[in-house]
Amino acid sequence: MNRRLRVATALVFAVAVVAAVLGIGVRATFAGHVAVDEPQYVLTALSLAEDGDLDISDELAERRWRVFFDKELPVQTAVLDDGRQISPHDPLLPLVLALPVGLGGWVGAKLTLALLAGALAALTLWVAVRRFGIDVRLAAVGVGLAAASAPFAVYGQQVYPELPAALLTVAGVAALTGARDRRHLVLLAVTVASLPWLSVKYAPVAAVLAALGVLGWWRAGQRRDAAVLAGALALMAAAFLGVHQVVWGGWTAYATGDHFQEAGEFAVVGADPHYAGRSVRLVGLLVDRGYGIVAWQPAWLLLLPALGALAARRPRRGLTLAAPLAAGWLVATYVALTMNGHWWPGRQLVVVLPLAVLAILWWLDSAGRRARLTGLGLGAAGVVTYACLLVDGYAREITWVSGFEAVDAPLYQVLRPVLPNYRGDYWALHLAWIAALTVLAYLGWRASRTPAGTASAPATDAPLHPAQKGSSR
Repeated sequence: MNRRLRVATALVFAVAVVAAVLGIGVRATFAGHVAVDEPQYVLTALSLAEDGDLDISDELAERRWRVFFDKELPVQTAVLDDGRQISPHDPLLPLVLALPVGLGGWVGAKLTLALLAGALAALTLWVAVRRFGIDVRLAAVGVGLAAASAPFAVYGQQVYPELPAALLTVAGVAALTGARDRRHLVLLAVTVASLPWLSVKYAPVAAVLAALGVLGWWRAGQRRDAAVLAGALALMAAAFLGVHQVVWGGWTAYATGDHFQEAGEFAVVGADPHYAGRSVRLVGLLVDRGYGIVAWQPAWLLLLPALGALAARRPRRGLTLAAPLAAGWLVATYVALTMNGHWWPGRQLVVVLPLAVLAILWWLDSAGRRARLTGLGLGAAGVVTYACLLVDGYAREITWVSGFEAVDAPLYQVLRPVLPNYRGDYWALHLAWIAALTVLAYLGWRASRTPAGTASAPATDAPLHPAQKGSSR
């Protein structure tokens, strides 16, 4: 079993890295390989590598971005009173990329993210097998298909904090589902404390992971450790706010953004947000015609029966998947300014999508052969769609940010007419998809209420070692 897991881990790592690296040759926009928010991260990493600070005023003045962007760079930074310009983005990603950018420029940044994509795939597989008892072959195929398709393969080379945040989230789940010892306590504290430094938008996911950790250690009778964890995280939160006040002049990095000087840093959520209207994103993030993740990888539809099965069987560890997943989905729904932005679809969900992969694999592990074959077919179709994106991208017909809806991908073109367009007239299809998704969730719930489904539930409640899995695995 250990050898099989090591081989599978190496394979999914390689698949994820190759899939991401292949995307580097496709431009972010027609104007450059690095675009929109990406230049801010690259220039900050360059400043850290060369100057040891976050001030990118000299990089902007010297037009260092000309090596990866062909037009004038959009203004994002406000000029501070002392002449500095600090990017309105949190600094952990530039810190991680400083050395690679210093050595290899923008390509070095993207190659580093591709390696992190491999690490994410490997860790997700390990957690699936060792923490949730999922069959290693099923887990390897599922993780491999996810890693070789959008959005993971795309964000495996886009210079955004999404994929590193996903890696930290999976590490947090690994800590929560491990033994209640100091090693896992430290791992959880590091992951929770690090997430907001990638972006403040990840703070709700971090808070949920922290709450689960404090509750878990408290229930295990290790109340001193639970109190230490809570106190340490409170101090780290205070430090986060304090540093932002000193460096950025506000509670978040958005305070130095040119766009927020008049409306204030919290206008990033929207000047007058209409939260009832944003509720359509609960479904739209999944099935929107252009920006829904199902359009690019239809296997994400399996999340609904998986969540239904989790609700029916209520494994103790199911909460460690469902709660952070819900937090991330709600942030993408109600906090994000838009779901139809200048980025590849699914950006706001990437931080928690590995948990969706784990939930789907957990369900398929006890589902019938028909469900597994369906998952295999849907997942393979998503990989084909990603391959079509690469072909059209190398031909300069599309980019990762613009024109991608014109891709010549067979399944995507078949799906388009039945997916709602939330930038147009969408209500009929929106209601139809609510019904369809409800049915899928119900089917997963009903199937898991059978004696066979109930009997298999304890397998998810403890780490399973090779001797416990049996020869049939």
